[in-house]
Amino acid sequence: MVQIETIQLNEINLDELSNRLLDGLRNKFEHCSVSVVDCPDLTRPPFNLAASGLCGRTAIADVGGVPYLLPLVKRDKIYSFKQIANIVDPGQQCFILGASAGPFHKIGHNSELMPNVLLEKSADEGFKIRNDLTHLAEIHDQNNRFRLLKSDHSEFGLLGDLFVSEGKPGKVLRIEVQNRKIIDNNDINDEEKASFTTIIRKILQESYPNQLISLGGVFLIEQGEAILHIMPDFSDVPLNTEQEVNDWLRFFPMKSPLRCLTTMHSVVDGYRNLRSEHTHCFSDHNQGGHYHNDIDPKRIKYLAYLNTAKIIYRIDKPSITNISK
Repeated sequence: MVQIETIQLNEINLDELSNRLLDGLRNKFEHCSVSVVDCPDLTRPPFNLAASGLCGRTAIADVGGVPYLLPLVKRDKIYSFKQIANIVDPGQQCFILGASAGPFHKIGHNSELMPNVLLEKSADEGFKIRNDLTHLAEIHDQNNRFRLLKSDHSEFGLLGDLFVSEGKPGKVLRIEVQNRKIIDNNDINDEEKASFTTIIRKILQESYPNQLISLGGVFLIEQGEAILHIMPDFSDVPLNTEQEVNDWLRFFPMKSPLRCLTTMHSVVDGYRNLRSEHTHCFSDHNQGGHYHNDIDPKRIKYLAYLNTAKIIYRIDKPSITNISK
């Protein structure tokens, strides 16, 4: 049995949240709109998710953690979507999306996973897979060439940050922004200033300094390019510093359109080693991986549908903290 801790989150009014985000995003983008809308059918293009909505007993499952990857991999840390569904148990069906490490124990090497799966509860065996559209990105040769594949396995390893719901229609945040403002040239590729998720988190921190707010959902990079990384296979030597980790990772500029599955928390200090944000992307043009930031501020365009989580499940938390990936 893995250790499970929970953090109950206070309800927050979506209209109020929408107004706070709009005020903050106006300082960061030339064009922006934020509103509360009925969630569109996310099973349809351009989203292509496994369930139609982001509503119904919403939660975030923060599973494992970077200390199971670094400095050396812990190969016994293996999880399944069914396991997460049975822990969170949102209802008759369970929609899981987000970012995790891949099923290395099944495919024989490390990878980036984009969980996108709908499960349904059966009377006798708990949750079963109903629709699995999960993808993975991997480095597949010595020349650092990568590929994006449909995952054939309902498991993942080491770490995962997952937005969980019943996958129902309902009210969600719609955020559309375009043309990121540049104060100086250092803003162009500075991850703190060029990351859509970091910008949102910082607005939440400033607007709600004493409250933990957690969001999850999907956003599209409709125009422009972004920097993503793909983990190569596990290192045989310990990776003890951020520089060593960055030298090991493989970074690539990737082209829009990209579908990005995300979770984020406004604050993490004092909250059981939560990962502040984690986003993985996939596409129809063989590109995907772990999102860092955009690199095309004058062309970049994001469209997001996000919802708030009502509870966080901290599952199999590492006993130590580590440098973050």
